[in-house]
Amino acid sequence: MSSSTSPVNISAGVAVIDITPTCGVAMSGFAARTKPAEGAHDRLSVRALVLNDTALVVADVIGISADMSARIRQRCCLAADNIVISALHNHGGPVSMADRLSIQADAAWLERLEDACVTAINQAANNLQPVIITAAHGSDPDVGRNRRHKDGPVDTALPLIRIRDSSGKMLALIINYACHPVVLGADNLLWTADYPFYVREKLEEHYPEAVALFVTGAIGDVNTGHNAHASVSLTATPDRTYENAERIGEKIVNAAMTAPEQQVHGTVSAQNMTVELTFERREKQTPQELLALWQNEAKTAEPARRALLNYWCDWAKSKALEPLEPLDARITFLNWAGIGIAALPGEIFAQSGLNIRQALQTHECLLIAGFSDDNPGYIPPEDEYIHGGYEVDEAHRYYGQSATFAAGCAELLTNGIIRLAQKTTKE
Repeated sequence: MSSSTSPVNISAGVAVIDITPTCGVAMSGFAARTKPAEGAHDRLSVRALVLNDTALVVADVIGISADMSARIRQRCCLAADNIVISALHNHGGPVSMADRLSIQADAAWLERLEDACVTAINQAANNLQPVIITAAHGSDPDVGRNRRHKDGPVDTALPLIRIRDSSGKMLALIINYACHPVVLGADNLLWTADYPFYVREKLEEHYPEAVALFVTGAIGDVNTGHNAHASVSLTATPDRTYENAERIGEKIVNAAMTAPEQQVHGTVSAQNMTVELTFERREKQTPQELLALWQNEAKTAEPARRALLNYWCDWAKSKALEPLEPLDARITFLNWAGIGIAALPGEIFAQSGLNIRQALQTHECLLIAGFSDDNPGYIPPEDEYIHGGYEVDEAHRYYGQSATFAAGCAELLTNGIIRLAQKTTKE
């Protein structure tokens, strides 16, 4: 565990670096989609906000691996312990993690992504200026739906942070919401940040000189209303369109912008620790038996289903045979003048996010940043295991993990982040 504390005077800097790949690069996020990108609907980017000697970075990718996060944090000009590298988790981006999500990544583009994150942090740190920070708590935009349970838990919090320079000019905004960026489906072949693109665009229309960051929250079981298996299809549907993504983005911005602002004061600090996560095998058949079963099914399956089965067959021949080694997960809590940023790896479920909020009500404003410093897959709460389903029983195969995270891992992460947050309040 490490700690860094800065004085009450607060300075901030922001930077944006374009990371849009060329056409023809493989896309990530849907097993059914096997064609490469045909163009760009919107430009993908890395956005960095440095506050004193801490930084929050959001990249328009499905995930950042722990190895890449560590290299970025070691290469940039700030202390490695004070930086969070988070992924937007859009499913309209390139393969961004080596040996994950079943598709080979473009090595040159991975290098470009890493360099962009380092450059963004350094540029933001070199542009520090005194700032005033306000927090607002938007109303429920009524967008997210629990995709595993009818009327299941959803984190409806909508914090909006505004950062102005000493003259009052808007420098940056941070908005946080918990809903999967999968309005666009597997039939989409254009690079896109999905509905967060429209959220950022509309915030920047309000404040043309500012840079907006969208932080994706506890979304492991939350999207706009379809189940996970609906994505194993190339069929276009009326609600999974850019028009609907824009409507959702506008709805979120409207709900956030009407909330009153409150200026915050205090210190800036970072606390982090490592949590050991273990795995458990839930398949009842051997990898060899599963391989034969899936190979046989693939002979007559529809193309989208066949693509998924082929990934599973590859898993049965490789990852399924590997020993279950624990994974070290980094969690970080940033205290930004009373605004808390709880950064956790992977696909955190809504209930975990709600548990963190319930425990940390004393913070003036709390952001939950999933997909931070690693994206190893779904990490369900313990009571979800009896329900099984894609996120519990299947997703690890596509993610490239040997097995499901063991029950109790989500609780280890949430309890750890609560302890870190409580430690910052005592400083």
